[in-house]
Amino acid sequence: MEDNSSAHHSGIQFSIPMNSSTPNAVTPELSELELAQAIANRLAIKPNDWHRLNRDRKIRAQEQAAAALVYLLKDQPEEALTRLQQAVGWLDQSLTAPPCPSHGTAKKSVT
Repeated sequence: MEDNSSAHHSGIQFSIPMNSSTPNAVTPELSELELAQAIANRLAIKPNDWHRLNRDRKIRAQEQAAAALVYLLKDQPEEALTRLQQAVGWLDQSLTAPPCPSHGTAKKSVT
C-alpha cells in the first residue's frame, strides 16, 4: 500500500510516494550524504555536454543547489552558502557563464 509523505517548505507541499511499511525501501543502504552525492553527480554537467548546457540557468542552478546540499551534510556551511548563492545568481540572472577557456580570445601577435 502506498503512502504519500509530505514535506512543507515556504508554503509549498511536496508529495513523495512511499511504501508505508518501508519508508526507506528505495535506498535503505545509502546515507543522506551518499544520496546527496549521487544527486549532485547526476545533476553535474558532463564534459561532453558542457558547451551545450553551461549557459542553461536551470541546469546550473540545479547543479549548484545539489552541491550545496552535499556541503551542508559534510558540515561545511560556508561552502554550502557559496553554492546556494551561485544557484540564486543563476536563477535571478545576476550570474553569467564565463567564456570557455579553450575558446577564449586569441591574442593577436604584434609584428
